[in-house]
Amino acid sequence: MLRIDRATYDAIVAHAREDHPDEACGVVAGPEGSDRPERFIPMLNAARSPTFYEFDSGDLLKLYRDMDDRDEVPVVIYHSHTATEAYPSRTDISYASGPMTDPATHYVLVSTRHHEKQTGLVDDEVEFRSFRIVEGEVREEDVEVVESYLFGHTPTTVVYD
Repeated sequence: MLRIDRATYDAIVAHAREDHPDEACGVVAGPEGSDRPERFIPMLNAARSPTFYEFDSGDLLKLYRDMDDRDEVPVVIYHSHTATEAYPSRTDISYASGPMTDPATHYVLVSTRHHEKQTGLVDDEVEFRSFRIVEGEVREEDVEVVESYLFGHTPTTVVYD
């Protein structure tokens, strides 16, 4: 299960909507060994494409050096799909199965196909899903959105079956 705080969830959704019609991408880092996404890091989609995302290699190198200095790991890698559901494509699966990947990483996808740039709408629902991808096998996991990590769990749960 991915447990993520409301502010980070909202930031990922906002980034996906802001970059629409191109795919958005980024990382949420957390303390090594914690499985807790704490530091939201939006990245530039170097491909600038509505159907494909690519991290800039220089930006990615800086990010990994920064995370190493802070004893962090990429707890969440996220991107958006602009015209399809929030489910990993073959390309997404091949990226997640690469040599620098960690099976503990949560792969979050947000679909902006129906929501585009809508923001701040009361009761607005968005397709926000999380997956574990290990050796090419995709397994969806529940997402629990908590208001804060500090005050226990009064969650708003988003579950996709």
